[in-house]
Amino acid sequence: MTSTLRQHPLSLSSDDRARVEEVEQLARQGPASLPALVAGLDAPSWAVRRAVVSALARLGTPAVKPLCDVLCHRRDNEARIAAAVDALAAATGEVEAPVEALGDDPNPAIVCDAAQVLGRRRSRQSVPLLARLTVHEDDNVAVAAIEALGRIGGGAAVDALLASLGSGNFFRIFPAIDVLGRSGDPTVVPALMALLTDPFYVLEAARALGRTGQEAAVPALLNMLQRGNDAAVRAAAVALVEIHDAQVQRFGGARMVPSMLRSGSAEPHPTGRRLAHVITGADAGEKTAVARLLGWVGGADAAAGLLKLLDSQDLGVSRAAAAALGELGSEADAQILQALREGDSARRRVLLPLVGRRAAAVPDVLLCLEDRDATVRALAAETLSRIGDTSAVPALFARLSDEDPRVAQAVVGAIQSLGSEVTETLALEAARSPDTRQRRAALRIVAYFGYPRGLDALLLAMRDPDERLRDAAIYGLPFIDDPRAVDALLAAASHESERTRATAMRALGQTDKQARITSTLLGGLNDRDPWVRYYACQSLGKLNEEAAADAIVALANDDAGQVRVAVVDALAHLHTESAMAALRRAASSTDADVRRAALLGLGVARRQDALPVLLEAVGSEDPATRLVALSAVAEYDAPETLPALLRAAGDRDDGVRSAAVGFLATRTGLHATQSLVSLLGDVMLREQVVGALALPVDGRLPGLLAALEVADDTTAPLLVAALARMRRADARAALMQALVGASPAGRRATAPAVAALGTVEAREALDRAAHRDEDADVRRACLLALGR
Repeated sequence: MTSTLRQHPLSLSSDDRARVEEVEQLARQGPASLPALVAGLDAPSWAVRRAVVSALARLGTPAVKPLCDVLCHRRDNEARIAAAVDALAAATGEVEAPVEALGDDPNPAIVCDAAQVLGRRRSRQSVPLLARLTVHEDDNVAVAAIEALGRIGGGAAVDALLASLGSGNFFRIFPAIDVLGRSGDPTVVPALMALLTDPFYVLEAARALGRTGQEAAVPALLNMLQRGNDAAVRAAAVALVEIHDAQVQRFGGARMVPSMLRSGSAEPHPTGRRLAHVITGADAGEKTAVARLLGWVGGADAAAGLLKLLDSQDLGVSRAAAAALGELGSEADAQILQALREGDSARRRVLLPLVGRRAAAVPDVLLCLEDRDATVRALAAETLSRIGDTSAVPALFARLSDEDPRVAQAVVGAIQSLGSEVTETLALEAARSPDTRQRRAALRIVAYFGYPRGLDALLLAMRDPDERLRDAAIYGLPFIDDPRAVDALLAAASHESERTRATAMRALGQTDKQARITSTLLGGLNDRDPWVRYYACQSLGKLNEEAAADAIVALANDDAGQVRVAVVDALAHLHTESAMAALRRAASSTDADVRRAALLGLGVARRQDALPVLLEAVGSEDPATRLVALSAVAEYDAPETLPALLRAAGDRDDGVRSAAVGFLATRTGLHATQSLVSLLGDVMLREQVVGALALPVDGRLPGLLAALEVADDTTAPLLVAALARMRRADARAALMQALVGASPAGRRATAPAVAALGTVEAREALDRAAHRDEDADVRRACLLALGR
């Protein structure tokens, strides 16, 4: 039987590759190739059509008229029309005027295509035409114009969209509501709130208010929670959560929605019982939102509703319910503990992480240590550790011999975390147990606390035929301050078992530097077992034994890869010239692990003569190598560092890009801030960049204020969010300054952030700007921020 390779669905066939190459050749001929390229708009292959669209877009102005002719006179092929629209939307040159002329065509389909092109181009000069088209007699044209205005944004576009709400035509009102909500413009909130009284539009208006992310909508949505039907309550819950998340994203730890939900007022807010009632019939997204609101509302009814949501088959819902229960804290303790007692293993797995740090919970958690599910037993041990009540220690010792390694590990960790007056006695007793599992776990506890009385138990275990028992004992010996412990380690270094010798070599690296220890480790470099050589080399590095540098370098070409890596790791701890020279050689090794270890070592050394080697490695073909080299370069305070980090932020690998932004975030100075601001155009990195800009390092505030002076509608809200998230006095002062000195887009974006400060000074600044700012949109934004 012969097998054939299945072609990847995104790969090009040989015919397609040939056609794409023909298109590229035509594009290189310039405008003379226009007829042939236009003819290719209806090519059967999507890949070829995309190449044609790209070529026509690059030709610019000469291609515009032929493309408009296609829209007007060659409408017999949908693929051709779509490709022509794509080309016009992406084209360079003079596009707007010829496309705007199509807005008066008697064929509504042509007008729709023109509106789509202008919207995708975000053509502000076309707003008057699109505004006129929103009242076109054809509904499809009006909807296309509404969607185009939504893409363009800005005050004039918003005004036209608001006018559409009064058209009386639901085919136009519904898309206008959606587009206005997605605009995020604070000026649309009053119009959308007015629709909450219309039963035909109330749900869509509530959703749109949530998408605006504007706090001015919160009181109206809270009123819906109180007075609306079940569907309205669910829609309001989703909207309130969206607003909360938007506020947190913009201004950091904003808690305005939760505080308003909890606070008393003239009109009482809905109870947890009302919210819990609407869970029935809700979809996953609505349940998630209701869960979060229940966490904010609090009370017994909220806790009961959240416990029901824990059983949801949707992971997002159950996680939201768990997080909300955790937010309730002591309010939910009684219900959680009752459910813990009565629940099955599945329920206990969800509940145990939610148990608060109260001693009263210990009896119920101890019951879970006997659960038949190993995961539950492990979680119970972790929970007891978190509670911190030492009365649980004896019960934990009883589980040391648990057959599941995860449980034994969790139990040991809990005992080590808790400590107690009885721990030493119980550990020494368990160390003499005939049960090997219990004895091994007890030795780990003795080693962790370094009990001097435990030395005899460790020495006894060193003579046991069980290798894992010997390992546990060896790990503990470095922590016992007794000469016999070192003697036992040195003896173990020549044990007949390769595993025991390797474990001893590793443990010697945790002792103090002594001549006899160094001698033993040097001897280990020549052991026949590669892992013994590995740990001997590693321990010499940890002990900073510079006299061993030449002996370590001699293993640079060891047959075992792990030994070669250990050599590089050890050399990084030494500071001799021979060690540095060996690291530079290893940085060009064909062994990727050795190369990366060497780069890391050179970065630790921070020697200037190593920087060229590291910068070269940042351009490696291997993403992991680039990441390690970048980490090393970031440690240097050199002129080459910032450009290297900025280039890495555009790396094709997600991990490298993310790391580059992280390194830029911690660098001080105006240039570092400017570099981060330049990355805001990358949608994939945008949220991480905003978080990086919110770190208040030296030079950050001047850089952000300078960027706000020239910010546009896209970057201004992001820069303001970075300032607001700092939550510092100097950042708040910078926001006040930006309200006056930023660009119009920057001042508009700053208004709600200044309002969120909640100070008298902030309101006075907004009031001044609402009356004196030269930009009408800024004045309107300030008035809305003031709630007027």
